[in-house]
Amino acid sequence: MTDFMNSLGFILYVTLAYTTPLLYAALGSCFSEVSGVVNIGIEGMMTAGAFTGTCVAYFTGNPWMGFLCGGLAGAFLGLLHALAAVRLGADQTITGAAITMLGISTATIICKVLFSSTETIPLSVKQKIPKLFMGVFEPTTVFGRFMDYVFATYASTYLVFILTLVVWFVFYKTRFGLRLRACGEHPQACETLGINVISMRFLCVVISGFFSGLGGACVTMAISTQFRPISIVGQGFIAIAAVIFGKFRPQGALLGCLLFGFCSGLKVVLGASSGVNMQLLSMIPYVVTVLILVLFVGKSHVPSANGKPYIKAK
Repeated sequence: MTDFMNSLGFILYVTLAYTTPLLYAALGSCFSEVSGVVNIGIEGMMTAGAFTGTCVAYFTGNPWMGFLCGGLAGAFLGLLHALAAVRLGADQTITGAAITMLGISTATIICKVLFSSTETIPLSVKQKIPKLFMGVFEPTTVFGRFMDYVFATYASTYLVFILTLVVWFVFYKTRFGLRLRACGEHPQACETLGINVISMRFLCVVISGFFSGLGGACVTMAISTQFRPISIVGQGFIAIAAVIFGKFRPQGALLGCLLFGFCSGLKVVLGASSGVNMQLLSMIPYVVTVLILVLFVGKSHVPSANGKPYIKAK
């Protein structure tokens, strides 16, 4: 019983840890996709956020400053994507792919300049995002250890679940959310009602980049302690798959991210306790991603104008 509770607690702990960056990115993807702009540049935005957040935290010693700057780095790439895809009407898929390559390559080059390596110097405990409720639960009991695994987790995890509720409220209970969803469904009708579709989409893509940058910062400032070129390794695309699984709704994206987070947690647990090759176990999240796309991509209600550049009538 004790071993079972310890294993279950550890799985839940790892699941929450790996869900957090995916959920930040997925919430950002919801803003962009629902407004009508395809954003496959999330991978690059997460990478930029991961490097910038780690760098700022290392040089300033302030993890929250690093976390915020990670989001701003993602927002900057979101700004570039919005300029090309929204303002200039460029192909959104090609622009997103370019943003991904730009984010990864720029982070690697700057890292090489600052640290003479493609990896940053590991962060100390004080430079990482802090954990909440450390020492609150009694670790000498089975229940105490279980609660410590589940609740003594990073502050960024609590924050992202709160933000999920906020995003849901914004999407479905505010005028801004109504206009946002309308821009992704009927942009021409929105324009006749006085809604600036270009500005709305532009803002949503920048918000998408900001959330993605926060997600990237979580990876290197919570799960690990340093930035590497492979730190993100496909998590941006997994976040997009979670949004498709969740039918482009924040509450659905939460469920999708929990599923993918559990797959990542299972990979870690099995890798530590079984004799299965770690390379095979590392395939679990990506195999599940492909299965999700095959099973759910045709069933999701994609916003009618998603991926279609909007040209304002003169």
